[in-house]
Amino acid sequence: MTEVLAILRGIHGVWLREIMRATRDRGQLLGGVSRPLIWLMILGVGLNPYFRGEVFGEVKMVLPFNYLQFLFPAVIVLNIMYTSIQFAVSVIWDREFGFLREVLVSPMPRWAVLLGKVLGGATAATGHGTLVLILARFADITLTVPQVFAAIGYMFALSFALTCFGVVLAGKIRSFEGFGVFSNTLILPMYFASSSVFPLDPSLSLTQLSTSYPEWLLWLIRINPITYAVDALRGILIGFHQFPAMAGYALVAAGCAGFFLWALRSFGK
Repeated sequence: MTEVLAILRGIHGVWLREIMRATRDRGQLLGGVSRPLIWLMILGVGLNPYFRGEVFGEVKMVLPFNYLQFLFPAVIVLNIMYTSIQFAVSVIWDREFGFLREVLVSPMPRWAVLLGKVLGGATAATGHGTLVLILARFADITLTVPQVFAAIGYMFALSFALTCFGVVLAGKIRSFEGFGVFSNTLILPMYFASSSVFPLDPSLSLTQLSTSYPEWLLWLIRINPITYAVDALRGILIGFHQFPAMAGYALVAAGCAGFFLWALRSFGK
């Protein structure tokens, strides 16, 4: 029992350190606030008039919400992606300056050290997602208390999976500069190729959709895990799914377990 309490205190200590680091990073906090405002106020408001109108005299697809509402869950996922993946910079920092070596030679198991760091990163990323959630009224989205709790729980699970993935990347990339370039070339392509900023009619087959979109784009959307992550959160917040409802939940759950084990293997090296 004493050993278990010692491990829990160690996990809490590592978690608290990551939270304190995240809250003291003004640049990260500024990005967490400015990023969703830019996306919602410029892209969401700017493209809203073209979302439900007629295209060449023919209505292509009519959805029961505006573009700002459609984009809102995707912006939350974008904020979580940036924070979770960039959290891995702290792993590189700790490795370069020797802090990680000092922690790993402590009596704490390596899985406990990793869990504390990942929980810290996931908590910070969930906080950045919640910053966007506060803007729900701006997007004319009315949320109930169960919806808010369901969204926060889902955001934390997604943050956990993405933070573990970031740790895996940090194990492969040794420099701050290399990680920054690689993470940016990874985040935006995955985000834009996830049907996060344009709708797919769920009533149409893949063959029918190929008349409006190129097949290679539809293929990228189907194999992109962020597609299902955004779709699941969109279902929680505005009740709209483009894909099977359980696909996003199952994928995030598998990502939490799979990426943590992968990160643990990488962390052990």
